[in-house]
Amino acid sequence: MHVDTLNSLALLLARAQDDGLTFPTSVNAALRLQQALGNADFHVADIHRLLLSEPALSARAVALANSVIFTHGRIQPVSSVRAAIERLGQRNLQSLATAAVIRQIHTGIADDHLRTMAAKLWSHTVHATALAHDIARAVTKTDADTAMFAAIVHEVGGLYLLAEADKTPGLYEQLDGHMAPALEVITRALMRQLSVPPRVAEAIVALPGATIMLPPAGLRDTLLLAKALACVVSPLPQTPRTVSAELQAYLDSDPALQALRSAPSPEAQALITVLLG
Repeated sequence: MHVDTLNSLALLLARAQDDGLTFPTSVNAALRLQQALGNADFHVADIHRLLLSEPALSARAVALANSVIFTHGRIQPVSSVRAAIERLGQRNLQSLATAAVIRQIHTGIADDHLRTMAAKLWSHTVHATALAHDIARAVTKTDADTAMFAAIVHEVGGLYLLAEADKTPGLYEQLDGHMAPALEVITRALMRQLSVPPRVAEAIVALPGATIMLPPAGLRDTLLLAKALACVVSPLPQTPRTVSAELQAYLDSDPALQALRSAPSPEAQALITVLLG
């Protein structure tokens, strides 16, 4: 590895260990909102003010509040940010704000190859998020809102690393053989800096190399299933997973999973539209 690249990687990992990873200024409004929503004593007036300072995020909040996830065709659409806040609630707004932070981390990438990888990784994240929401309700019987939030943040380390590689030519190519440990360090640091609950963070960090238990249950299995079924595959090299014949047969034959794979629910389709829009 070239000495300059090695030094850059070492400095990046050192910053991660010290919780010193920095975010582009474009994410400041979304990051302030995400942090405010993580505070149990948050006030609606403060959230309203922060949302209004970020027009794109405000528009997504209203769109999500009017999506089938929250309306089911029975509720009048909202037309104001304040009404969207009331309908979505703290947890869903935090997921939306966190998604905005993660999405904007990589929007300034200049290198064509890295930008293409980042766009594909974000698309994988979004499709896995929609599937995780459905799988949590229909298969693993875990909390769907938690699964949605966990899926939104589960590839943040990879997106951050791609953005850093754009600043250091040759860094990504030189990570061959070092990707998994570097991603773990960066992901753990970002989980702390984004105030991701420990249970969610541990499920995410445990994903590389993990295998799905049968019958699948809990948050980690929900995320593994969502990643396995997502129509967009992560472009990052993954730690090999052992797929037993029994597990493969389950993935290929379970009627609930096949239905979600071939025909995502209207809720999942709405979520994809909002997050990719």
